[in-house]
Amino acid sequence: MGLEFFDKAREVMQKLESTQKENIHKAALLISESIRNGGILQAYGSGHSYAGAIEVCGRAGGLIPSKLIGEPQFGEFEAVEGNAFYLMRKVDIRPNDIFILISNSGRNPMTIEMAEYIKKKGNPLIVVTALEVSKASTSRHSSGKLLYEFADVVLDNQSQFGDASLDIEGLDSKVCGTSSFAGCLLLQQTMYEAVRDMVEKGYVPPVYKSANIDGGPEFNHALEEKYADRIWHK
Repeated sequence: MGLEFFDKAREVMQKLESTQKENIHKAALLISESIRNGGILQAYGSGHSYAGAIEVCGRAGGLIPSKLIGEPQFGEFEAVEGNAFYLMRKVDIRPNDIFILISNSGRNPMTIEMAEYIKKKGNPLIVVTALEVSKASTSRHSSGKLLYEFADVVLDNQSQFGDASLDIEGLDSKVCGTSSFAGCLLLQQTMYEAVRDMVEKGYVPPVYKSANIDGGPEFNHALEEKYADRIWHK
């Protein structure tokens, strides 16, 4: 018995390291600038991509001025046009906010319309997607656009068509998607570089401490109060 997915994970990590360093750095600088200028980070991922959004919002070691964009159907209607415009009209968007949208295919109307709305507001947008897969796909939006086309920076998760990556003899479907862990690596490295840039520029980054260490909850609550009007409301 081997550890086949571990082998695949190492392969994906090597691809990320060799191709995404510059994009990670660009994304980090955008986040640093946004937070230093009083903005917040807002993130959305549809379906399994939700896992990437919660990697950068509301967790230990992450930025306090951050929040998920809530979508009550959890992507059930991501392929239906028109829904995102109603959703985004309820999102509090201010000039220095920065957005992360995560979609492996980048072809569904929900995130495409969200991206269009964000860019019309003039805010910077980071997109996490499988870039080559997306480029080879047909948009499900009437505009013909794909999500990556709206991005200021694209973080390419290097996943393959269909996401699942491993074959099993006797099974006609692949198993084990790579986009979730690849997105986590990309986003966590981006957050590390963003926070480091804030420190290097003399700005004290508002970062969550673990709620399970002594003093952690009190530290977090004090800083959350500073951003309460942003992170606790749509």
